[in-house]
Amino acid sequence: MLDRRRFLTVLGAAGAVLGMRPAVAEAGLPKVAVSKDPSCGCCSGWIAHIKAAGFPVEVHETPEVNRVKVRLGVPNSLASCHTAEVGGYVIEGHVPAEAIKRLLADKPQAKGLAVPGMPIGSPGMEVKGADPDTYEVVLFGPSGQTTFARYQGTRPV
Repeated sequence: MLDRRRFLTVLGAAGAVLGMRPAVAEAGLPKVAVSKDPSCGCCSGWIAHIKAAGFPVEVHETPEVNRVKVRLGVPNSLASCHTAEVGGYVIEGHVPAEAIKRLLADKPQAKGLAVPGMPIGSPGMEVKGADPDTYEVVLFGPSGQTTFARYQGTRPV
């Protein structure tokens, strides 16, 4: 008889042999709680990007997003249009899902990640016909700030 664990192991191995991702690969991703202004459209684009990457998402619409940033300790210099919480970290702005997954896997001693401003081509800021900006994803916390990753649009560079 095939128990659940063995079934999932066989399913994963079959997917690897066939060059497919196992259906259970994203099942363990934690919920992303997003605070955004009700009138912001680019935030909705970023949320769609995060959902497409397999994260469950809970959205809190509030005109008081700046109060959320202050409560969570987001430095003014890193502020963007929305703030999220996931796995004990703060995610500020248009951070690519790939960077969030790396953060959760690496578990660095930090408050979170931020993409300051609203770079063209970042998740949720795609503009048809425009060349994507190259931008930094910043790791921030009590010990300061450092570059965590660099992207052009949604591609790492």
